Amino acid sequence: MKTIGIIGGMSWESSALYYKAINQGVSESLGGLHSASLILYSVDFAQIETLQHAGDWDAAGRLLNQAAKSLQAAGADFLVIATNTMHKVADRVLDGIELPLLHIVDPTAEALLQAGHKRVGLLGTGFTMSDEFYKGRMQQKFGLDILVPDESDQAQVHRIIYEELCLGKIDAASRELYLQVIDRLRARGAEAVILGCTEITLLIDQPHTTMPFFDTTALHAAAAVARCLSDD
Repeated sequence: MKTIGIIGGMSWESSALYYKAINQGVSESLGGLHSASLILYSVDFAQIETLQHAGDWDAAGRLLNQAAKSLQAAGADFLVIATNTMHKVADRVLDGIELPLLHIVDPTAEALLQAGHKRVGLLGTGFTMSDEFYKGRMQQKFGLDILVPDESDQAQVHRIIYEELCLGKIDAASRELYLQVIDRLRARGAEAVILGCTEITLLIDQPHTTMPFFDTTALHAAAAVARCLSDD
């Protein structure tokens, strides 16, 4: 079994989902009392959030690079950044690191293609929805057509993530707002929706709508389990 190095804490609410899903996946695969071999470096999200909204991505990347170096020194075999947004600085995180990174976009895109979806909506933080680091990888590496909400909807989706979900607050009115945003993406031709923030799964789930969801938290965790148990 390989040892997973997880850079988490962004937020700890979603990192807890990762920890549970990865251990459940290993247990289901191996049976008995098996659980995952993993090392979790959980950062102080308040520092990261301040740097994000100040636009100081280099400093944020340096903080995560320090976490990656600690995980490498501790014996991790590969890295998982347990958040979508901070993949914006994935290259900076890997400076001086010899370990491979399991990128969150890749298992999500592969699942979409396997399901036959090509034109998909994306929900996430404002950074994820507006910047090219995420959409660009989806488009260039996998040929997916990515739709994002309009500016007004992006602002609401972003606000709910930071002011509610990252604090563990689940509000029915916010869920309804997200479902309305999804309906507008469907009207523009989206065949499915990427839950492209690791906290969104706390708010909405597949029973809430007929639109197919692709939960990056669950897909990323499942890919980590597969890598952990692989012979490669």
